[in-house]
Amino acid sequence: MLEINNFFTAGGLVSYPLLAFSIISVAFIIERLVFWFRINRRQSRIVREVLQIYQNDPHLAIQRLRNHGDLPMARIFLEALELEQPTPEEFRLALESATQAEIPTFKRASTVFETIISISPLLGLLGTILGLITAFSNLQIGEIGGENTTAVTGGISEALVSTVMGLVVAIVTLLFANFFRGLYQRQLALIQEYGGQLELLYRRHYEQRGGTPSYANS
Repeated sequence: MLEINNFFTAGGLVSYPLLAFSIISVAFIIERLVFWFRINRRQSRIVREVLQIYQNDPHLAIQRLRNHGDLPMARIFLEALELEQPTPEEFRLALESATQAEIPTFKRASTVFETIISISPLLGLLGTILGLITAFSNLQIGEIGGENTTAVTGGISEALVSTVMGLVVAIVTLLFANFFRGLYQRQLALIQEYGGQLELLYRRHYEQRGGTPSYANS
C-alpha cells in the first residue's frame, strides 16, 4: 500500500498538473459555496419583504432594494424599477435583460469545472500509460521471474496511482459542479417566480395611476 506522501512520486509527471487542478477546483468550490450560502441565507427573505412593502409603498421598496444591492435579484429588480416611467412591456423586458446579465455571476467557474472534469481522467490515464511503458522497459525478453519481474509488477501498481488521482479529482469536482448547477436552476426558477409577482404589482400600480407611476426615478 502506498503512503499518501508517496502518491506524487508514484504518479509521475502528471501528478503535478493534477495537483494544480485539485487546488484550483477546491478554491472555486469554496468560493461558490460562500456565494450560494450568502444568497440562500438572505435573498429570498429580502425579496419577499420587498414585494410585501411594494404593494403599499413603492418608494420604500426601491430603497430597500438599494440597501441590498449585493444580491443578484435586488439588482435585477432595480434595473426595471429605476427606469423612467416604463410601460409594462418595457418593465418586463428590463427584468429579462437584467436576468440575462446576472447569469454569468450564477455560472461562474462552470467552465473551469467542466475542463477539470474532462481532463483529469485523461491525465491520469496518460500517467498510467507512461508508467507502464517505463515498467515494461525493465523487463527483458525471456525473463519471467526474479527481481526484474518483481520490479515490473511494482511499477504497474505505482503506474495506476495516476489514474486513481485523476479519477478522484474529476469525481469530487463533478459532484460539486452538479450541486452548483442545481442551485443555479433553482435560482432561475425563483427569479421567474418573484419577477412575475413584481411585474403584476407594477402593472397594477401602472394602471391605477393612469400609466404614469409617481415613484419613477425616486
